[in-house]
Amino acid sequence: MKILSRGILCAVMSTFCWLSPGFATAAELTVQLENPPLSGAVVLVLFSSANTFGDFRDPARLETYAPSEANRYVMRDISAGEYALMVYQDENKNLEIDRSFIGIPTEPLGFSNGYRPKGPPSYSRAAFNLEEDEKVEFSIGLYRPLGKRGRLGVGVGAISRSSPYRGYDGGVTQVIPAVTYNGDRLQILGPKISFGLIGTGELRLAAAGTYRPGVYDEDDSDYLSGMGDRDSTFMAGLALRAELPMGFDAALSYQHDVLDRIGGGEARLSIDKSFQFGGFRLSPELGVNWLAQDLADYDFGVPRDKATAVRPAYRVDSVFTADVGAGILYEITTDWLLVANVAVEFFDDEITDSPIVNEDYVIKGFFAVNYVF
Repeated sequence: MKILSRGILCAVMSTFCWLSPGFATAAELTVQLENPPLSGAVVLVLFSSANTFGDFRDPARLETYAPSEANRYVMRDISAGEYALMVYQDENKNLEIDRSFIGIPTEPLGFSNGYRPKGPPSYSRAAFNLEEDEKVEFSIGLYRPLGKRGRLGVGVGAISRSSPYRGYDGGVTQVIPAVTYNGDRLQILGPKISFGLIGTGELRLAAAGTYRPGVYDEDDSDYLSGMGDRDSTFMAGLALRAELPMGFDAALSYQHDVLDRIGGGEARLSIDKSFQFGGFRLSPELGVNWLAQDLADYDFGVPRDKATAVRPAYRVDSVFTADVGAGILYEITTDWLLVANVAVEFFDDEITDSPIVNEDYVIKGFFAVNYVF
């Protein structure tokens, strides 16, 4: 995401303030780099909002410097307030911070307060206060967020889903290894995996896959007795993601049962936006899902040969569902991350009319604690 245009505006405004005694302040920020670059440009970026800092957009101030033998870079006449500082080496001098296919910066960078996150950065950990006439100095070491071979994380997690079926008040929970990996194009997040194909920045197309747990076992309820267990499977397909104005993201995907345990596939259209609250990163999301007839009937239908006096045969056509939820990321330390995703999915009448269903929604989620190397 480009920060050039807002940076030019900030530079113009800061020059105006410097020339106008009524507005000027003497606050000053000095940065000394522990590993000074020999080429490219050094860019100092100040953020005054947690939400813009998390996305590296709409900075309060941006200044670009040629590499200096003195290795000291000074930003003057800064308005008093709370800020977080990011410094990066613009290696190719394209006036923006380069990112991987999945949006992680690939150029060397560093933050105020000696902060070196291994996931999305937390504003509260990098934030500092500037008073009028104050001079603050930071010593910052530049590093590449993805390292040399990407970032690997390991831990433990669980996939959980409430049950909408008659006679069963529990849910389905599976404990799984919580493996995460963020590379230039490959990303693994628990039960989901994606690999970037084409596009960069604002519009990206990726191959994507998701582990889909079975929705019930026949011994969960008397109403399900004799129906047989519902198998887990792996869904795979394509996902298109677009960055929208004001920090919104939209995604469109289609995935098919590639193991052919169920048949059919599902499509999804969603929109989300991230916010920061202290050490928490919260990403509310709205989504609309389409399930093909084979998939919907497998989960909610009753085959003729499985029908009983209290469970008549019922066939489900392709259906739409809607969900509202949120992704949650909490940086316990820079090495340990808590990751969660919780959503409520609402069914249409095609599903709720099934003789084995007595709820019009399910609550589903993924939870994991992860150590990032």
